[in-house]
Formats: sequence, C-alpha cells, structure tokens
Amino acid sequence: MGSGPVGSGPADALTDVAGLRVGHARVAGEGALSGTTVVLAPEGGVIAAVDVRGGGPGTRETDALDPRNLVQRIEAVVLTGGSAYGLDAASGVMAWLEERGRGVRVGPDPSQVVPVVPAACLFDLGRGGDWRARPNASTGRAAVEDAAGTEPGAPVAEGCVGAGTGAVAGRLKGGVGTASVRLGSGITVGALVVVNAAGSVVDPRTGVLYGEYGAAEPPVVPAPEIHRAALRRLAEAREAGAARPLNTTLAVVGTDADLTRAQAQKLAGTAHDGLARAVRPVHLLTDGDTVFALATGARPLDPHNPIALNDLLAAGADCLARAIVKAVRAAQGTPDRQGTAGHPSYSDLYGTPATSA
Repeated sequence: MGSGPVGSGPADALTDVAGLRVGHARVAGEGALSGTTVVLAPEGGVIAAVDVRGGGPGTRETDALDPRNLVQRIEAVVLTGGSAYGLDAASGVMAWLEERGRGVRVGPDPSQVVPVVPAACLFDLGRGGDWRARPNASTGRAAVEDAAGTEPGAPVAEGCVGAGTGAVAGRLKGGVGTASVRLGSGITVGALVVVNAAGSVVDPRTGVLYGEYGAAEPPVVPAPEIHRAALRRLAEAREAGAARPLNTTLAVVGTDADLTRAQAQKLAGTAHDGLARAVRPVHLLTDGDTVFALATGARPLDPHNPIALNDLLAAGADCLARAIVKAVRAAQGTPDRQGTAGHPSYSDLYGTPATSA
C-alpha cells in the first residue's frame, strides 16, 4: 500500500491521533463572547513545535519549543480568546497539571514539576460581548477538565465554541474546526483550527470557500442569485459597523508519527500553507497566525525512505485547509449587540451544501 492519504479518521478530528484530547470552555456570564480551547497530551507529554507567522502574535512559552532549547515534551497547548488578557487561561491549565504531577521535573520529589504550557491568543474583544468578560485561569481549568473528561477518539465540538466563541473570518462568523487523514503507512495526521482572520475565507467571484479549491471533492458552488444576495448582505454588515482588523488564526496539527523536534517544527511551518490556501490574505501585521505541531511518537517513519516526512507535511497542510472549511460551515451567526454590528455565518448566507446549487 502507498503512503499517501487513504481517508479521514473515524471522528475526522484531531482526536483521531491516539492520545490527544480536546476540551472547550466559554467565559461565563450573559455578556460574555469569548472562550478557551485546550489540546491535552497523553501523560508523559508529546514532542512539540511552533511556527508563528502573523505580525501581531500573542503567545506564552513558545520559546520553550525551539529545538535548540531544553524542554523536550509538553503536556498541553492552550488556544484562547481575550487577546493578551486571555493568556491567563494557561495558568489554570498549569495548576491542573501540577496537581497531577505532570510537567518538567525540577526536584527530587515527584510533585516538584513545572508544567510547560504553550499558549496563543486571538483578538475577539469588542465584538458585542462585554469587553471585560475574558478568559482567565478558571476558564483554562474548565477547558482542560473538559478535555480530560472525554473518551479517547471522541468527536470534537466545532463552530462557536471554546476559543472560537467570538471569532470572525473577514465579515463572516469564524470558529473552531477540525479534520484528520489516515496515510497508507498507518500514520494519522489531524488538525484543529480557530478561524479568526482579517482576510476572507470566501472567493468574492463565486461564493466558494477558498479551502474547497483543490480538495478531494469538487467545491460546492452557490447559485449566482444566492451569491449576489450574500454580497449585498455582507456590504450592509460592513456599513453597519467598522470591524477591528485585529484577528489571528490559531491551529494545532498533530500526528502519531515519531518525529524529532526539528521535524515537528517543519510540520508546523508547512501547515501554514493550508492556512494560506483557505484564507486570503494571511500573515498580516494585524494577524498573529500561529501553528503548533504535536507528535506522540507511536509510529515510526519508514527508515528506508529518506523523504517519508513529505507525506506528513502534505497531509498537515491539507488537514488544516479542510478544518478551516469545517469551522466556517459550523459557525453560527451573531446578531447586533451593544451597538456592535453582528456577523452572519456562511450558512446564513449560502445555506448548507445540500441546499446550494
């Protein structure tokens, strides 16, 4: 059997990578419009890397993932709303891990650990929610507890959940999406993304989602009259309120392959190609686009194939592009709130694939 894609995993989600779990939490309160998503590694941690390409990133502990530095494995990754304020969510995840003795051991007592929890934030402030209703340590703890409470391989909630609660994609509602692929080698690659982009996810000529071009299935092309109506509604939304061009798309690409830290960093970097296919433009000064890569090490690469990594690199980019499509399709529109123009969802404008021509 070849080593290329043979189909998606059972859940078509990052959790198809055995050992990885995903949890979401929303900031409590009627006026809140933000949240946090946690990817929890199996106990003992995973090899991890990161590639940051946006011009306005908000991150925590990403320097620890540099292959030249000390930390070898991490226990969790935090994706959060709330801009830089929301990075406090990682403190709740750290506390949860410390209570279980999970982290970098720094003393003779097994409880003397320092959990290294890389985190990245997106901008979702002032989009109709209470400006001060931002993720904090309690939100992070709720998200990691949600992840820990899931069964192995569990489906992952998509759309306006967790870090995607207040996300937008251009003038459309953004959110969380996930996808996976199984390779002929038996290796699984999965992606989870929070789409919160300054750029657009929709081809203005046709209404097709950019991420559907070049996919295994042909793109779903909306009827021309539906597309014209969508463009009118988007123009009205644009005139109703000035959008803050402060965004950031965050993603985690995971695999059960046995990768070195340098190989994981290459996987994170190449996955940005999937982001560039599905969002145009990307990596602007007002984006903080960040991709993490996680490798559980359960399956070795083919030692007789010096470029075996190529299949994973291609799969990571493909998974991320498809996860973006799924996120946008799963999102639900938000109405006008507190004087801020709402954001329609893609399905509000174009319907589901079954109702598009």
